[in-house]
Amino acid sequence: MGAFAIFAAAILAAGLQNPIERRCGWLDNPTPGNWSLFDRHGEWLIGMQMAYQAPGIDNIPEFPKSAWVRTNAGSYGYGCICMRVTTDRATRRLTSILSAIVKPLRLCRADRKLPKL
Repeated sequence: MGAFAIFAAAILAAGLQNPIERRCGWLDNPTPGNWSLFDRHGEWLIGMQMAYQAPGIDNIPEFPKSAWVRTNAGSYGYGCICMRVTTDRATRRLTSILSAIVKPLRLCRADRKLPKL
């Protein structure tokens, strides 16, 4: 096997450890610094106050008022989102957030595989 083939195989193997995934569901931000994504596979930790914060958390866009349900004082609540992420399935954490797109609330409300928030 040539040097290029070995290099290409190493790059491919590294990429398979944390492949980029598209995950859609409820983005929940109940209190400062606490963030989770609830999708068809359950809850994924995004951030925990004064502890873990997923790299790329700043890639989460601001939600328009029509797409955000306030559940707590201030701007805390939840909305519907699709994200391009990498995950650690063992710890149920998002390990990076590459991009995110706000979706209408009706899409998550209509998805029977998502939990009701």
